Amino acid sequence: MIVTVNKNHHTFKGHKTLLGAKYITYGELELPLRYDIFAIYNGFDWGNRSLGAQQLAFSMLYQVTNEEFARDNISKFTQDFVSKFNGRDWVVTGFDVLKWVDDNREKTYVLEEEASKSKEEMIADEELILKPKALKKEKKIKSNIVKDACSELGITQKELANILQIPEGTISSWAVKNEIPRLGKKAIEFYTQNQKNQKIIENYKNFVKLLDN
Repeated sequence: MIVTVNKNHHTFKGHKTLLGAKYITYGELELPLRYDIFAIYNGFDWGNRSLGAQQLAFSMLYQVTNEEFARDNISKFTQDFVSKFNGRDWVVTGFDVLKWVDDNREKTYVLEEEASKSKEEMIADEELILKPKALKKEKKIKSNIVKDACSELGITQKELANILQIPEGTISSWAVKNEIPRLGKKAIEFYTQNQKNQKIIENYKNFVKLLDN
């Protein structure tokens, strides 16, 4: 039996800020938590099999199938997909999720807009889409929060110490422990936002100069 699901081939994207806040989008819109119908954890997580990871698994499955299928397959989808989303950012296409669904269901779900296409045509179309980095099998090196912060800002650890007005040894200690105190994270994010604001102002000034010429 074929059941048509009126969903597009959107993309799921996950992002974790330096302060640890997690954001998930689907089709460039925020993915609903679905806490109203499945309340196991009031937030999302990934890279493990925690309650937050299971909440994300349910929300992703519910987005492309239905409540019954999502509830019945939380544990397996968490193990096969969500637990393998490593790092601060990950991307996975709706096609990959639906392919997993197709391998783990009794009924066949087909996208309404793709129902007239053959399986070979659908695969050919999706080969052009970037595959999720989180599903690669090769072993990944655990990221270092201090190095990540310096890389994002384009500065060295010594320059970071000067910006925060603290000893360079303190920064080195953070790097060794792979953790930054809460106030340190706040200071880094404030500096990052300030740099972005300065770039916006500079771009605006350059634009005004072009208008005057």
